[in-house]
Amino acid sequence: MQPNFKTLSAVALLATAFAAPVSAQTWPEAGKPIQITVPAPGGGGTGDTIARMLAEQLAPRLKTNVIIENKPGANGNIGAAAVAKYAPDGYRFLFSWAGTLAVSPKLYTTPGFDSQKDFAPVALICDVPNILVVNNGQPVQTLKEFVDFAKNNPGKLNFGSTGIGSSMHLAGELFMNQTGAKMVHIPYNAPGTATTNMIANDIQLMFQLVPGIASQVKAGKVKALAILSDTRSPALPDVPTTKELGYPKLQSSTWFAVLAPKGTPEAIVTRMNKEINEVLKDPEFQKKLAAIGATPLGGSSQQLASHLSAELDKWGGVIQAAGIKAQ
Repeated sequence: MQPNFKTLSAVALLATAFAAPVSAQTWPEAGKPIQITVPAPGGGGTGDTIARMLAEQLAPRLKTNVIIENKPGANGNIGAAAVAKYAPDGYRFLFSWAGTLAVSPKLYTTPGFDSQKDFAPVALICDVPNILVVNNGQPVQTLKEFVDFAKNNPGKLNFGSTGIGSSMHLAGELFMNQTGAKMVHIPYNAPGTATTNMIANDIQLMFQLVPGIASQVKAGKVKALAILSDTRSPALPDVPTTKELGYPKLQSSTWFAVLAPKGTPEAIVTRMNKEINEVLKDPEFQKKLAAIGATPLGGSSQQLASHLSAELDKWGGVIQAAGIKAQ
């Protein structure tokens, strides 16, 4: 007797239709841990710190262990590429940031993943802005004075960064693009070394991230001229923003987000988004973010998708205009 393929297909479709909602409704299974991959080393970096803070708060809400997996390498590309290949079962997520998600796809010919096609956006977490800081010996006190000084001294000012394509590098390229100034980029392997050299006037300025320079600003070791954002930083509330100072397009930050492998059930993505937003509303969690110079974001998965698309366009334009190549 030949099988009735129409009947079998109908049964299979019916089973699938009923199985998917049940799976999503019972997620996560009791005792089954959720793994969040951070494409950077463990041990106190800003991304790793925020990811672990988030995991700690998500665990009791999801009633299961939330484990951080560190998978560093190639500016985050290795970790992101690995998560893109994980099964979309709701137990694997990626915690990543602007540099990997919005810069690498434009900087590298083959980063190993497509940040829009290979992932389901879950939620924006927070934002850490870049800040323009200069050596105390520079004859400027304001952003306007610095712009004029830089334009009048083309090629004489050196700005440090943590490498080709880093947020500090691209913030400097964006500054030159927006102001017409010409400066020299000096890449370093570590932000601490660059900061030390700036204080010593071996380099004259940096577009540092707020957490990495706030203590030196407060101690008067460097001059902070502007936060490259439209809102002031909770860590340095007295420093004006570039938007306030007449440069609304001069904005640069490292934003952080959670994504899932493409194909993760929508109900699971929605649940994870809901729990993340609840964590971000918690006053104690907000205080912890503020202490490291981060501003909570949150919002829908669609908002993350739109933000990612805009950032890819923005930094892709900066990279192309400056002729930056990955090394």
